[in-house]
Amino acid sequence: MTVPNIKLNNGHSMPQVGFGLWKVANETCADTVYNAIKVGYRLLDGACDYGNEKEAGEGVARAIKDGLVKREELFIVSKLWNSFHDADQVEPICRKQLADWGVDYFDLYVIHFPIALKYVDPAVRYPPGWNYSEEEGVQLSNASIESTWHAMEDLVGKGLTKTIGISNMQGSLILDMLRYAKIRPATLQIEHHPYLVQPTLLQLAKSEGIAVTAYSSFGPQSFIELEWQKAKDTPVLFEHPVVTKIAEKHNRTPAQTLLRWSTQRGLGVIPKSNNPDRLKQNLEVTDFDLEQSEIDAITGLDRGLRFNNPTDYLGTLHIFA
Repeated sequence: MTVPNIKLNNGHSMPQVGFGLWKVANETCADTVYNAIKVGYRLLDGACDYGNEKEAGEGVARAIKDGLVKREELFIVSKLWNSFHDADQVEPICRKQLADWGVDYFDLYVIHFPIALKYVDPAVRYPPGWNYSEEEGVQLSNASIESTWHAMEDLVGKGLTKTIGISNMQGSLILDMLRYAKIRPATLQIEHHPYLVQPTLLQLAKSEGIAVTAYSSFGPQSFIELEWQKAKDTPVLFEHPVVTKIAEKHNRTPAQTLLRWSTQRGLGVIPKSNNPDRLKQNLEVTDFDLEQSEIDAITGLDRGLRFNNPTDYLGTLHIFA
């Protein structure tokens, strides 16, 4: 399966379909990454907060050793966690993450959330999570996004990452960032599915030449696994009649149909699965086309329903207010 590339604004190219590492268990992560590469995935989307970068790196190392792939054929993504936004902490944590992965550079390094939390020493707790401590809860840092971004730009100059991007940012922050950025963000990663389409944010990103990657493409599915009530109360997209009817017409699974809805509209996607068959199916989502009326029907399911909202699970950090 040949996966199309998305041309980024810095001249690099990024595979449109990748493998997401969120919620991939540590004990299976190395094998899962190895199998994903074996099936044909070349983009691996990780993060400090996922807590499995060392195991993901073991899977990559084994795939390279076995001749499945060369390092330069992979597009490895990682993310800067909120606790490391202070400018003097950005490079050290990036270097730690590179060491965990066992690679010399990232292809893309992303600010995970536009919120700075108080620094937690990785030697004390890693990954830090949202709380500074069990007693003190969430504690903010005074680091500005501007200072963090300039530290991210320094990573490019030092060869630690080829590309830098942002995640979970809304329009006003992006417009502000573009005023001071010496290196424009190449990518924007957002929660995006038929229940949360965010058309004006997509329009802004397109107008500014920022590629968009969708996470949680299956809507409530990933969050049902976390026992989140909002997700449990939401109709499952895999069973929604609009989606299943279109899937049946094209002889595809509902998951493939949802991923094609995104990729056909120019977005990148990063689904994950531990099932070998679904691994392959999720990669095969650019070799058929939906009709415009079908795209419109899926888009019409929009509810403005966000699942990954810190307000819901922390009771604070109203990032999307």
